[in-house]
Amino acid sequence: MRTEEQPTAIAAMCLRRTFKGGIEAVRDIDLAVSAGEVFGFLGPNGAGKTTTVRMLCTLLPPTSGSATVAGLDVVGDGAAVRRSIGVALQEIGLDPVQTGRELLELQCGLYGITGRSGRERAAELLELLGLTDAADRRTKTYSGGMKRRLDLASALVHSPQVLFLDEPTTGLDPASRLTVWDEVRRINASGTTVFLTTQYLEEADKLCDRVAIIDDGRIVAEGTPERLKAEMGHDVVSVSLNGADPDATQSALAGLPGLERVMPEPGALALYVADGANSIAEIVRRLDRDRIEVGAISVARPSLDDVFLNATGRRLEGQEQSQEAEQ
Repeated sequence: MRTEEQPTAIAAMCLRRTFKGGIEAVRDIDLAVSAGEVFGFLGPNGAGKTTTVRMLCTLLPPTSGSATVAGLDVVGDGAAVRRSIGVALQEIGLDPVQTGRELLELQCGLYGITGRSGRERAAELLELLGLTDAADRRTKTYSGGMKRRLDLASALVHSPQVLFLDEPTTGLDPASRLTVWDEVRRINASGTTVFLTTQYLEEADKLCDRVAIIDDGRIVAEGTPERLKAEMGHDVVSVSLNGADPDATQSALAGLPGLERVMPEPGALALYVADGANSIAEIVRRLDRDRIEVGAISVARPSLDDVFLNATGRRLEGQEQSQEAEQ
């Protein structure tokens, strides 16, 4: 966990990446991640998440600006950065005929950890990630969750100071997702800084000390999940349209006392109001007055999903898939 006294593990200053044709994938972003922190990096597809991670991992040079990881410059000290980080990308590259133990011992060898030391390190990681019982099975027999955990283990063989995780639970069932969350917490508790990209806002809410939201190449919100939600300063009333005309519905609710903002969504309107519970009666009265029939009306405190919607004007793509998987 993060404390104010800890040094900076990741820093980016005016970091920019422009591709051919003038496409600006990342636009002068600033980031500061403290050592020992779990930092969540959120954004819709094409927002610049992967490009940023690739620059921080030395896989892609920045067009301008600068960045350091573990106190090392990602351009000038690229080899040293790579020795200091672990990377678990979304695409899991496991040899299907190798056992989990063989894969980890091979990975240890790539970092110069050989012989007895390599065998001991592989056994330690298999225990840490809960894979000891499956250590001598071929990886092609592993479940998706087990493969993800083995991928995490392979990124940890050299005890990196910073671990980059690119959507570590995408495609996993809810039970496997919870298991990976537990493993990330254990890894972080050992002192490793974790930089996490995710499609799942619940994941960011549960795991991360702080989050940053990137949209169109720029950071549009940053802070602890609790502070970002508190800064919304209002309730969220969701009105299911159930076939009602969205423009007519929004017009009927114009001037609603305490209404701060209306965000159209697929099949619904999200109303940001000062007092949601006490607004419902007036909402119903106005809709009845204009003879507009809607579906369910519900009220809730702001979630990280609402923070994302407020910052970017749309929901995060992975949310509907996440909710469907959990039902």
